[in-house]
Amino acid sequence: MIAYTMVGTRNLERALKFYDPLFAEMGWDVCWKDDSCVSYGKETDLDFPRFIVGYPFDGQEAGVGNGTMTAFQFAEPGQVDRLYEIAISNGGSDEGAPGYRPQYGEGFYAAYVRDCDGNKLAFVIYPREAE
Repeated sequence: MIAYTMVGTRNLERALKFYDPLFAEMGWDVCWKDDSCVSYGKETDLDFPRFIVGYPFDGQEAGVGNGTMTAFQFAEPGQVDRLYEIAISNGGSDEGAPGYRPQYGEGFYAAYVRDCDGNKLAFVIYPREAE
């Protein structure tokens, strides 16, 4: 299981204006916060993966890896739509509006955004097989 994902930022205050409302909508907690980073997850569940945004440990400027993306899975298209709207209204940029993407499978629904530093996020619904 993945323990955590971290993305770098050049401006933590600006990044928090983007990420705080997204993770609040998802029901995630702020598990740690200091002057260099913030960790989101489930504060009382150490098995729940964390997402961290912060300044790189080596002190160098944060950079974005081409092809790097973090995806969050949901059950309903309305959740994806709402998170996309929150991301865009808080300084994010569009990388693919919410919609079905049959090239990835019938029922695959997703939206893609970038944060203020260019880190790419996806909000997705995987197709469900007939039970």
